[in-house]
Amino acid sequence: MILNLDQNFRPFSDKKEIEFQSFIFSGGEPHIKIKPDFDVSETVTITHRINSFNDFGLLLLAVDALKRMDVKLINVFIPYFPAARQDRVMIAGEPLSVKVYADILNSLKLNKIMVFDAHSEVTSALLDNCEVIPNHDFIAQVLKKIGNDVKLISPDGGALKKIYKVSEYLGGIDVVECSKSRDVKTGKLSGFKVYDDDLQGMDCLIVDDICDGGGTFIGLAEELKKKNAGKLYLAVSHGIFNKGFESMKAFEKIFTTDSFREFDEEIVEVLKLKM
Repeated sequence: MILNLDQNFRPFSDKKEIEFQSFIFSGGEPHIKIKPDFDVSETVTITHRINSFNDFGLLLLAVDALKRMDVKLINVFIPYFPAARQDRVMIAGEPLSVKVYADILNSLKLNKIMVFDAHSEVTSALLDNCEVIPNHDFIAQVLKKIGNDVKLISPDGGALKKIYKVSEYLGGIDVVECSKSRDVKTGKLSGFKVYDDDLQGMDCLIVDDICDGGGTFIGLAEELKKKNAGKLYLAVSHGIFNKGFESMKAFEKIFTTDSFREFDEEIVEVLKLKM
């Protein structure tokens, strides 16, 4: 059984859906009413895209409602795990945000928590009964669209471990390592480096988990062009794109999934997650 809290996000198409109603009270609180016409002895999987704390709150309320209906086995699928980037305290006065979310979920004693392409291993380490779904199939789908004659670009050291696993999954596609510097107080990026002297006109696919403002990829695109890169493509598992796409014209195409939201932009192609 499946409970899709976002009716525009249905990653488990082969499961029977549970009907419900949800709304926001005038005080701002989310609420849900689940229709009690299903077999509560079955495992129920809740899916939801978390774009706000209210989205997270609705997920928590759904779990509570199901438990009060005597559902024993509850899984959740949160494709974009909130605060996954806040996985360490950089300066005094900051919270360890990812642990706050993880602790709340762990208190619910869920059967399984599924996350798509977690930002780091911290997320899975903090969550009980966690299953991380890698980005391998997503990148394979991207290559079917742009061709295999590309180099995979790792934007920074944090992406290296995952991108080499992607390369192995795809049969050993060449990986080019890159780096950057970030001021932890201001967030300003600088010092982009590409560790390949001449890309010889090869097309390049930058692979990463999240694109928020896009500063990393804009800066990296400039350096790749200086190293004689061919066409540039970007594939990010979780597209937020809070600054839009006007400054990302260096890319032929940007690929993302529907883990966070939908996009209606010519430069963006959204590949739907199918579990």
